[in-house]
Amino acid sequence: MNKFKNFSKPHRMNTKRLSMLTLAVLGTLCGTAQVWAAPILGTAGDFAVLAGSTVTNVPTSTVVGNVGVWSSGGANAVTGFNSSPGIAVSDPQVTGGLVHAGTTVAQSAQGNLTNAITSLGLMGTGTLLGADLTGLTLVPGVYTVPAGTTNLSGTLTLDGGGNANAGWVFQMDSSLITSPGSVVNLINTGLGAGVFWDVRSSATLDTSTSFQGNILALTSITLNTGATIGCGSALASTGAVTMVMNTIGSGCSGGLTVSESGGIPTFLPAAPVPLPAALPLLGAGLAGLAGLGLRRRKQEG
Repeated sequence: MNKFKNFSKPHRMNTKRLSMLTLAVLGTLCGTAQVWAAPILGTAGDFAVLAGSTVTNVPTSTVVGNVGVWSSGGANAVTGFNSSPGIAVSDPQVTGGLVHAGTTVAQSAQGNLTNAITSLGLMGTGTLLGADLTGLTLVPGVYTVPAGTTNLSGTLTLDGGGNANAGWVFQMDSSLITSPGSVVNLINTGLGAGVFWDVRSSATLDTSTSFQGNILALTSITLNTGATIGCGSALASTGAVTMVMNTIGSGCSGGLTVSESGGIPTFLPAAPVPLPAALPLLGAGLAGLAGLGLRRRKQEG
Protein backbone atom coordinates (compact mmCIF):
# COMPACT_ATOMS: atom_id res chain seq x y z
CA MET A 1 0.00 0.00 0.00
CA ASN A 2 1.36 3.44 -0.92
CA LYS A 3 2.03 6.07 1.73
CA PHE A 4 0.45 9.44 0.93
CA LYS A 5 2.26 12.61 1.89
CA ASN A 6 -0.05 14.90 3.88
CA PHE A 7 -3.00 12.76 2.93
CA SER A 8 -5.39 10.58 4.91
CA LYS A 9 -8.54 8.69 4.00
CA PRO A 10 -11.81 10.45 4.87
CA HIS A 11 -15.18 8.83 5.30
CA ARG A 12 -17.12 9.35 2.08
CA MET A 13 -20.31 10.69 3.66
CA ASN A 14 -18.45 13.10 5.96
CA THR A 15 -16.53 14.57 3.01
CA LYS A 16 -19.69 15.08 1.01
CA ARG A 17 -21.57 16.78 3.85
CA LEU A 18 -18.57 18.97 4.67
CA SER A 19 -18.26 20.17 1.05
CA MET A 20 -21.96 21.02 0.82
CA LEU A 21 -21.89 22.83 4.19
CA THR A 22 -18.82 24.84 3.17
CA LEU A 23 -20.45 25.96 -0.06
CA ALA A 24 -23.65 26.96 1.73
CA VAL A 25 -21.77 28.97 4.39
CA LEU A 26 -19.65 30.76 1.78
CA GLY A 27 -22.76 31.73 -0.15
CA THR A 28 -24.35 33.15 2.99
CA LEU A 29 -21.25 35.09 4.08
CA CYS A 30 -20.76 36.60 0.64
CA GLY A 31 -24.37 37.76 0.50
CA THR A 32 -24.98 36.07 -2.84
CA ALA A 33 -27.85 33.94 -4.00
CA GLN A 34 -27.04 30.34 -3.22
CA VAL A 35 -26.52 28.08 -6.19
CA TRP A 36 -26.45 24.60 -4.73
CA ALA A 37 -23.54 22.48 -5.76
CA ALA A 38 -22.39 19.07 -4.61
CA PRO A 39 -19.45 16.69 -5.00
CA ILE A 40 -19.34 15.33 -8.54
CA LEU A 41 -20.19 11.73 -7.55
CA GLY A 42 -23.26 12.54 -5.47
CA THR A 43 -24.54 9.46 -3.63
CA ALA A 44 -22.32 7.26 -5.83
CA GLY A 45 -19.49 8.62 -3.67
CA ASP A 46 -20.77 6.49 -0.80
CA PHE A 47 -19.93 3.34 -2.80
CA ALA A 48 -16.51 1.73 -3.05
CA VAL A 49 -17.92 -0.77 -5.55
CA LEU A 50 -20.96 -0.19 -7.78
CA ALA A 51 -21.99 -2.19 -10.81
CA GLY A 52 -24.67 -2.04 -13.49
CA SER A 53 -25.16 -5.79 -13.79
CA THR A 54 -23.30 -7.99 -11.26
CA VAL A 55 -20.62 -7.82 -8.59
CA THR A 56 -18.38 -10.88 -8.34
CA ASN A 57 -15.78 -11.19 -5.60
CA VAL A 58 -13.23 -13.89 -4.82
CA PRO A 59 -12.64 -13.49 -1.05
CA THR A 60 -11.05 -12.20 0.87
CA SER A 61 -11.28 -8.56 -0.17
CA THR A 62 -11.21 -5.44 2.02
CA VAL A 63 -13.59 -2.63 1.10
CA VAL A 64 -14.31 0.72 2.79
CA GLY A 65 -17.74 2.01 1.77
CA ASN A 66 -20.86 0.49 0.24
CA VAL A 67 -20.87 -2.36 -2.26
CA GLY A 68 -23.81 -2.42 -4.64
CA VAL A 69 -25.41 -3.30 -7.93
CA TRP A 70 -28.52 -2.06 -9.65
CA SER A 71 -29.80 -2.91 -13.07
CA SER A 72 -33.19 -1.99 -14.50
CA GLY A 73 -33.46 -5.30 -16.33
CA GLY A 74 -31.06 -7.73 -14.65
CA ALA A 75 -30.58 -9.99 -11.67
CA ASN A 76 -28.79 -7.41 -9.51
CA ALA A 77 -26.60 -10.29 -8.37
CA VAL A 78 -23.77 -10.12 -5.83
CA THR A 79 -21.39 -13.07 -5.42
CA GLY A 80 -18.62 -13.34 -2.83
CA PHE A 81 -20.22 -10.87 -0.39
CA ASN A 82 -23.22 -11.40 1.86
CA SER A 83 -26.29 -10.17 0.02
CA SER A 84 -30.07 -10.21 0.03
CA PRO A 85 -32.17 -8.95 -2.93
CA GLY A 86 -33.59 -5.53 -2.16
CA ILE A 87 -32.15 -5.39 1.36
CA ALA A 88 -28.90 -3.81 2.58
CA VAL A 89 -26.84 -6.29 4.62
CA SER A 90 -23.47 -6.28 6.35
CA ASP A 91 -20.41 -8.29 5.38
CA PRO A 92 -17.13 -8.78 7.30
CA GLN A 93 -15.16 -7.72 4.21
CA VAL A 94 -16.96 -4.36 4.14
CA THR A 95 -16.41 -1.54 6.64
CA GLY A 96 -18.11 1.84 6.68
CA GLY A 97 -20.92 0.57 4.49
CA LEU A 98 -23.31 -2.22 3.53
CA VAL A 99 -23.94 -4.53 0.56
CA HIS A 100 -26.82 -3.35 -1.63
CA ALA A 101 -28.17 -5.85 -4.15
CA GLY A 102 -30.95 -4.16 -6.10
CA THR A 103 -31.84 -1.66 -3.36
CA THR A 104 -33.26 1.81 -3.95
CA VAL A 105 -30.00 3.20 -2.54
CA ALA A 106 -28.04 1.40 -5.27
CA GLN A 107 -30.54 2.61 -7.86
CA SER A 108 -30.07 6.22 -6.76
CA ALA A 109 -26.29 5.82 -6.81
CA GLN A 110 -26.40 4.47 -10.36
CA GLY A 111 -28.37 7.53 -11.43
CA ASN A 112 -25.76 9.77 -9.82
CA LEU A 113 -22.98 7.80 -11.54
CA THR A 114 -24.64 8.36 -14.92
CA ASN A 115 -24.86 12.09 -14.20
CA ALA A 116 -21.21 12.22 -13.10
CA ILE A 117 -20.01 10.52 -16.29
CA THR A 118 -22.03 12.99 -18.37
CA SER A 119 -20.66 15.98 -16.44
CA LEU A 120 -17.03 14.83 -16.62
CA GLY A 121 -17.38 14.45 -20.38
CA LEU A 122 -18.36 18.12 -20.62
CA MET A 123 -14.97 19.16 -19.23
CA GLY A 124 -13.37 18.50 -22.62
CA THR A 125 -10.06 16.97 -23.61
CA GLY A 126 -7.62 19.06 -21.56
CA THR A 127 -3.96 18.18 -22.06
CA LEU A 128 -3.28 15.30 -24.45
CA LEU A 129 -0.88 12.68 -23.06
CA GLY A 130 0.63 9.51 -24.45
CA ALA A 131 -1.07 6.15 -24.00
CA ASP A 132 1.35 5.00 -21.26
CA LEU A 133 1.53 7.38 -18.31
CA THR A 134 4.62 5.78 -16.80
CA GLY A 135 7.27 8.21 -15.54
CA LEU A 136 5.04 11.29 -15.54
CA THR A 137 4.48 13.71 -12.68
CA LEU A 138 1.18 15.51 -13.25
CA VAL A 139 -0.18 18.63 -11.56
CA PRO A 140 -3.95 19.00 -11.08
CA GLY A 141 -5.97 19.43 -14.26
CA VAL A 142 -7.82 17.68 -17.07
CA TYR A 143 -5.97 15.15 -19.24
CA THR A 144 -6.85 12.97 -22.20
CA VAL A 145 -5.27 9.52 -22.57
CA PRO A 146 -5.57 7.58 -25.86
CA ALA A 147 -6.07 3.83 -26.07
CA GLY A 148 -3.06 1.55 -25.70
CA THR A 149 -2.06 -1.99 -24.85
CA THR A 150 -1.30 -0.57 -21.40
CA ASN A 151 -1.93 2.84 -19.90
CA LEU A 152 0.44 2.30 -17.01
CA SER A 153 3.45 -0.03 -17.04
CA GLY A 154 5.37 1.62 -14.18
CA THR A 155 4.83 4.58 -11.82
CA LEU A 156 2.68 7.69 -12.28
CA THR A 157 2.90 10.53 -9.73
CA LEU A 158 0.07 12.97 -9.07
CA ASP A 159 1.51 16.03 -7.28
CA GLY A 160 -1.00 18.38 -5.66
CA GLY A 161 1.64 21.05 -5.06
CA GLY A 162 0.40 21.71 -1.52
CA ASN A 163 -3.25 22.19 -2.56
CA ALA A 164 -5.51 20.23 -0.20
CA ASN A 165 -8.35 20.42 -2.78
CA ALA A 166 -6.34 19.33 -5.81
CA GLY A 167 -8.31 17.64 -8.61
CA TRP A 168 -7.36 15.45 -11.56
CA VAL A 169 -9.62 14.27 -14.38
CA PHE A 170 -8.44 11.64 -16.87
CA GLN A 171 -10.52 11.35 -20.03
CA MET A 172 -9.74 7.83 -21.23
CA ASP A 173 -10.53 7.65 -24.95
CA SER A 174 -11.28 3.96 -24.71
CA SER A 175 -10.17 1.57 -21.97
CA LEU A 176 -8.05 1.86 -18.83
CA ILE A 177 -5.44 -0.90 -18.58
CA THR A 178 -2.59 -1.25 -16.09
CA SER A 179 0.32 -3.69 -16.14
CA PRO A 180 1.19 -5.97 -13.20
CA GLY A 181 2.84 -4.12 -10.32
CA SER A 182 2.17 -0.64 -11.69
CA VAL A 183 1.76 2.26 -9.26
CA VAL A 184 -0.08 5.57 -8.97
CA ASN A 185 1.38 7.82 -6.25
CA LEU A 186 -0.64 10.72 -4.83
CA ILE A 187 1.43 13.34 -3.00
CA ASN A 188 1.32 16.87 -1.57
CA THR A 189 -2.46 17.10 -1.20
CA GLY A 190 -5.14 16.63 1.45
CA LEU A 191 -8.64 15.56 2.37
CA GLY A 192 -10.37 17.65 -0.29
CA ALA A 193 -8.55 16.06 -3.22
CA GLY A 194 -10.24 14.21 -6.08
CA VAL A 195 -8.99 11.86 -8.79
CA PHE A 196 -11.39 10.71 -11.53
CA TRP A 197 -10.78 8.25 -14.35
CA ASP A 198 -13.56 8.74 -16.93
CA VAL A 199 -13.34 5.47 -18.90
CA ARG A 200 -15.30 5.30 -22.16
CA SER A 201 -15.36 1.48 -22.20
CA SER A 202 -13.92 -0.96 -19.60
CA ALA A 203 -11.12 -0.88 -17.03
CA THR A 204 -8.66 -3.59 -15.94
CA LEU A 205 -6.21 -3.24 -13.07
CA ASP A 206 -3.74 -6.10 -13.43
CA THR A 207 -2.22 -8.11 -10.59
CA SER A 208 -0.67 -6.17 -7.70
CA THR A 209 -1.44 -2.78 -9.24
CA SER A 210 -1.39 -0.03 -6.59
CA PHE A 211 -3.89 2.53 -7.88
CA GLN A 212 -5.46 5.81 -6.72
CA GLY A 213 -8.72 7.42 -7.79
CA ASN A 214 -12.31 6.78 -8.75
CA ILE A 215 -12.80 4.64 -11.86
CA LEU A 216 -16.02 5.60 -13.66
CA ALA A 217 -16.35 3.00 -16.42
CA LEU A 218 -19.08 3.04 -19.03
CA THR A 219 -19.18 -0.76 -19.06
CA SER A 220 -17.17 -3.10 -16.77
CA ILE A 221 -14.28 -3.08 -14.28
CA THR A 222 -11.94 -6.00 -13.53
CA LEU A 223 -9.56 -5.97 -10.56
CA ASN A 224 -7.11 -8.84 -10.88
CA THR A 225 -5.46 -10.63 -7.95
CA GLY A 226 -4.12 -8.30 -5.30
CA ALA A 227 -4.85 -5.04 -7.13
CA THR A 228 -5.55 -2.19 -4.72
CA ILE A 229 -7.22 1.21 -4.92
CA GLY A 230 -5.68 3.12 -2.03
CA CYS A 231 -8.30 5.86 -2.18
CA GLY A 232 -11.16 5.87 -4.64
CA SER A 233 -13.71 3.44 -6.01
CA ALA A 234 -14.69 1.05 -8.81
CA LEU A 235 -17.93 2.29 -10.39
CA ALA A 236 -19.30 0.53 -13.50
CA SER A 237 -22.27 2.10 -15.25
CA THR A 238 -23.75 -0.76 -17.28
CA GLY A 239 -21.53 -3.81 -16.77
CA ALA A 240 -20.00 -5.91 -14.01
CA VAL A 241 -17.34 -5.34 -11.37
CA THR A 242 -15.13 -8.40 -10.90
CA MET A 243 -12.80 -8.61 -7.88
CA VAL A 244 -10.10 -11.07 -6.81
CA MET A 245 -8.81 -10.49 -3.28
CA ASN A 246 -8.62 -6.72 -3.60
CA THR A 247 -8.39 -3.73 -1.26
CA ILE A 248 -10.39 -0.57 -1.94
CA GLY A 249 -10.13 2.41 0.38
CA SER A 250 -12.25 5.56 0.54
CA GLY A 251 -11.71 9.20 -0.37
CA CYS A 252 -10.31 10.94 -3.47
CA SER A 253 -13.85 12.10 -4.31
CA GLY A 254 -13.33 15.84 -3.74
CA GLY A 255 -11.58 18.32 -6.00
CA LEU A 256 -14.70 19.05 -8.07
CA THR A 257 -18.24 20.27 -7.55
CA VAL A 258 -21.16 20.41 -9.93
CA SER A 259 -24.53 22.16 -9.85
CA GLU A 260 -27.46 19.96 -8.89
CA SER A 261 -28.87 20.72 -12.33
CA GLY A 262 -25.72 19.29 -13.94
CA GLY A 263 -23.39 20.97 -16.38
CA ILE A 264 -19.64 21.44 -16.41
CA PRO A 265 -17.97 20.69 -13.05
CA THR A 266 -15.70 23.27 -11.47
CA PHE A 267 -12.51 22.75 -9.49
CA LEU A 268 -12.62 23.60 -5.78
CA PRO A 269 -10.67 26.70 -4.72
CA ALA A 270 -7.10 25.94 -3.72
CA ALA A 271 -6.45 25.51 -0.01
CA PRO A 272 -3.16 24.87 1.79
CA VAL A 273 -2.43 21.42 3.17
CA PRO A 274 -2.54 21.74 6.98
CA LEU A 275 0.71 21.17 8.81
CA PRO A 276 0.85 17.99 10.87
CA ALA A 277 -0.51 18.68 14.35
CA ALA A 278 2.87 17.94 15.91
CA LEU A 279 4.60 20.82 14.12
CA PRO A 280 2.65 23.70 15.74
CA LEU A 281 3.08 22.00 19.11
CA LEU A 282 6.80 21.68 18.49
CA GLY A 283 6.99 25.35 17.57
CA ALA A 284 5.15 26.35 20.73
CA GLY A 285 7.48 24.18 22.78
CA LEU A 286 10.60 25.71 21.24
CA ALA A 287 9.21 29.21 21.80
CA GLY A 288 8.55 28.33 25.43
CA LEU A 289 12.09 27.07 25.92
CA ALA A 290 13.50 30.21 24.31
CA GLY A 291 11.41 32.38 26.64
CA LEU A 292 12.57 30.41 29.68
CA GLY A 293 16.20 30.87 28.67
CA LEU A 294 15.68 34.61 28.21
CA ARG A 295 14.14 34.98 31.69
CA ARG A 296 17.03 33.06 33.28
CA ARG A 297 19.58 35.32 31.56
CA LYS A 298 17.77 38.37 32.88
CA GLN A 299 17.73 36.94 36.39
CA GLU A 300 21.43 36.08 36.24
CA GLY A 301 22.23 39.51 34.95
